[in-house]
Amino acid sequence: MSRTEKTSTTAAKPRDKRSTAKAAAGLDREALLGLFRSMLVIRLTEEELARCHQRGLIHGACHTYVGQEAIAAGVCAHLEPADVVFSTHRGHGHALAKGLPPGQLIAELFGRATGCSRGRGGSMHIFAPEIGMLGTSGIVGPCILQAAGGGYAFKLAQNGGVAAAFFGDGAVNNAAFHEGLNMAAIWKLPVLFICENNQFATEVPFSEASGIPDVGRRAANYGLAGEEVDGNDVLAVHAAAARAVERARAGEGATLIECKTYRTRAHAEGMGDFDYRTREEVAAWKERCPIAAFRRRLEEEYGIAAGDLDAIEQQVADDVARGRADAEAAPPPTAADATTHVYAEPRDIREPAADPAARPLSFIAATVEALDSAMAADPSVFVLGEGIGRRGGNFRTTAGLFAKYGPDRLRDTPISERGFTGLACGAAMAGARPVVDFMFVDFLLDAWGEIVNQIAKVQFMSSGRLKMPVVLRGCIGIGHSAATHHSGSYYGMFAQVPGLRVVVPSTPRDAKGLFLHALRGDDPVLFLEHRELLQLKGPVEEGDFEIPFGKARIARAGTDATVVAVGRMNHLCLAAAEAVAKDGASVEVIDPRTVSPLDADAILASVAKTGRLLVVDEPAGPCGLAAEIAALAADRGFDDLDAPVRRVTGVPSPTPYAPVLEEQVVPSAAAIEAAIRGLLAE
Repeated sequence: MSRTEKTSTTAAKPRDKRSTAKAAAGLDREALLGLFRSMLVIRLTEEELARCHQRGLIHGACHTYVGQEAIAAGVCAHLEPADVVFSTHRGHGHALAKGLPPGQLIAELFGRATGCSRGRGGSMHIFAPEIGMLGTSGIVGPCILQAAGGGYAFKLAQNGGVAAAFFGDGAVNNAAFHEGLNMAAIWKLPVLFICENNQFATEVPFSEASGIPDVGRRAANYGLAGEEVDGNDVLAVHAAAARAVERARAGEGATLIECKTYRTRAHAEGMGDFDYRTREEVAAWKERCPIAAFRRRLEEEYGIAAGDLDAIEQQVADDVARGRADAEAAPPPTAADATTHVYAEPRDIREPAADPAARPLSFIAATVEALDSAMAADPSVFVLGEGIGRRGGNFRTTAGLFAKYGPDRLRDTPISERGFTGLACGAAMAGARPVVDFMFVDFLLDAWGEIVNQIAKVQFMSSGRLKMPVVLRGCIGIGHSAATHHSGSYYGMFAQVPGLRVVVPSTPRDAKGLFLHALRGDDPVLFLEHRELLQLKGPVEEGDFEIPFGKARIARAGTDATVVAVGRMNHLCLAAAEAVAKDGASVEVIDPRTVSPLDADAILASVAKTGRLLVVDEPAGPCGLAAEIAALAADRGFDDLDAPVRRVTGVPSPTPYAPVLEEQVVPSAAAIEAAIRGLLAE
């Protein structure tokens, strides 16, 4: 049952003494002083960073947390080391409250090798997985989805862990808020959603961006527990977080807590501050400083001596000063670090020899066999998608697996591609191995930002301390009059994103071996299956075998010309090669199998042997795979070419519906054969 416990409807109202008294009732002196210390660490570190920004020691943005310290301190006091935090661009306070030493944060903003992200992230990209700080993001909203994913990983592992997302009021009008809270509600995920309503999304007042004045009450619309508290009252925040963590650990699901607060420094250091708010407003909120207010209570209500509090403040100031000095003396990263950890370390896998006498299996059955094997071996593997549970998937991609593994591991999702893709990212960061089934790859585009800005970059931004074993699968290709929203391929575009592996198998055997390799690796993989090949049968060995990425297959050996194509086009090229062979021509057909990494050596070796190259690709030609391979040959194989490189590609047009129109935009076997004959004649 949902409930909204409203301890304070606005930060400007008097403190609810009953609420805060109850919060403090269970806190001993050590706990109270711990909250005070935590807030001081944040404040003094942020003030030091502001001074360092003025000195030019910080190269980029600096988003301080001054004025909001009670929230991070009050929430993180309840989190265990194994609990995880996901945050937004204003995340310094969350990292420090979770246990990050000030010196590591300062070094990060200085761009030093000793920084928590090794100088890769700066103010907005803080990674410290060793303490459960799984990352902050310069994009608004992803932390909400990632925390849902962390909660899903903990639910799957049944380890009692809790995930927390900290975000500003600007995020609550973002789609990620709706999709994240909805998934957390229907699956009862152990998540804390902490909205730090500091009144402004950059410079846009919340009152102008929201149809209702409060955030916490929105929880009821999702069937979640919700609270609205004074975010400047650390004991009120602490009490609300205690209730939320208790609910989460008890399996009762997520909680939305709105903490009404205010940032008293500019959106980022150096930015103008008084063209959207007044000096008087900022001054009034400074008078309501959460640290000063808590100090007065510690002295007046709890009898803690001012000298003891002064001693803590001096100790924190010394720690921050020492951290700043160490950071300033620390070396920058080495130049070689600029490109490390883009991908995980490769595993030494050798492809076994193919057995042409192996039992025949369809393309889709081969992938089901691979998925079943991976799920049986590793309980952290789970699948997300629409209709992939009892139904077994629109294309039977999970047929028979629901009965074996149940709903937690074969999870039917709402139609919210961005949401469950962001969830998969957070789940992978928290130790799970998600498989996201998009049905059609066109639907993946709704999640493009989560893939490009989050999934593809986590390993790099965390300096390899976080892995991203996410497999994103979906059907590609033109056929069956599917029209323009169910016919895309896009692998050329995907391959432009550093950090992603892009796989396009063309045979059942390759599908099984490449899928197993994807499922067992630590990189994010786009596994793209041509719809017109799903029922294709071919020999597939029983048992486990992997095919490593970046190793092309010679689909047909030849000496007179090289033809390169992936997916369905590879089959059309084989048919064309067979046709010209009747006239005595010997054509070699290369199947790259993976677009990223691309086996350049295999292609160049073939061109060196044949002297001619034709690249065939179903998508449109400009800036695509065919263009990349042609450029590769021109750059590194020019001296081996006896004729210009030729291309046969799809037409740059959205895919039409009528069959007579559809066939005009995709390469045909006849067109490929004609291109081969023309190339041989040059």
